[in-house]
Amino acid sequence: MPPNLDAPRIRDAREATLPRPARGARSPPYVVGFYLVPEFPMMAFASAIEPLRAANRLRGEKRFDWRLYSRDGAPVRASNGVDIAVHRAIDDDAALDLLLVCAGTRDAGARDAAMFKWLRSLVRRGTSIGGISLGAYALARAGLLDGRRCALHWESLGAFSEQFPRIRTTSDIFVVDGDRRTCSGGTAALDMMLQLITEREGRALANDVSEQFIHPRIRGTHDRQRMTVQTRVGIANEKLIAAIGMMEAANEEPRPVHEIAAQVGLSPRQLERLFGKYLRASPSRYYLKLRLERARTMLLQTTKPILDVAVACGFASASHFSRCYRTVYGHRPRDERVGVLMTRVPALRTRHH
Repeated sequence: MPPNLDAPRIRDAREATLPRPARGARSPPYVVGFYLVPEFPMMAFASAIEPLRAANRLRGEKRFDWRLYSRDGAPVRASNGVDIAVHRAIDDDAALDLLLVCAGTRDAGARDAAMFKWLRSLVRRGTSIGGISLGAYALARAGLLDGRRCALHWESLGAFSEQFPRIRTTSDIFVVDGDRRTCSGGTAALDMMLQLITEREGRALANDVSEQFIHPRIRGTHDRQRMTVQTRVGIANEKLIAAIGMMEAANEEPRPVHEIAAQVGLSPRQLERLFGKYLRASPSRYYLKLRLERARTMLLQTTKPILDVAVACGFASASHFSRCYRTVYGHRPRDERVGVLMTRVPALRTRHH
């Protein structure tokens, strides 16, 4: 497919060899490429590209330029069914300062040798590279994140770590590790691009862009992805919040409820009353539900044996785990995985925002 001649101009590769502008002269726009993988998350993509547009408008000049790429130059369908036209197919002549892979499924880039070759060629020419949401999977498969820190959506951290043990995953909303940038998806892409604007044009412009999007606080790289327990559960009782936090933090060895009660300064009976009043469940029942939710995520997103999943979530045996799982979800853990293999959702095709 021929390039769109009406779209903003891609810099010729020879420009990289031209002398730097004289002191006081404006440098050329910083060019960001977006490689869109089918079923990419629209919210994350918009959160990444719109700050660049806003920065140009507020500056009154083009400080950033962008290029959209697809595998073959054809429009790409987002996870919401909307088709997005691109400027061109992947090629080896792109002159980009930064290339971001935007993907929302865990099979992004799987077995795509041409894409791997293109990404590696960009890196060899000095292009910074990154991933939005599950775009990190494509970079990892191309070998471009080994030994690096990487931000990923919280639902996929376990599966990604298992598949790519040489990459240091983090639950931060975004990570800048040298010339690699990754973000967890959704509105985290906005914060990652505000960081880029800060680096290139200064904090004042980044603040102005943030306010344009009614984004009252620019989050830093170490901000949490998930809401606080208080916000997520909708309660304000400090001792109950502390007890839930302890339950969520415990993994392979769940703490007895009476120990949790003592740790937060309550008797087991007092803790029972708080859980019943605010959550309409007993502490042990609520705790079991948390562990089963974690187990379900592991079943869907990792290849760990069912016994290993059971142990990792604090169950004494696979049979006990299976009984509890069936009581809550209506089927056995092994049936969960069979369903995934039959329908291909959501183990490999999990969409993120």
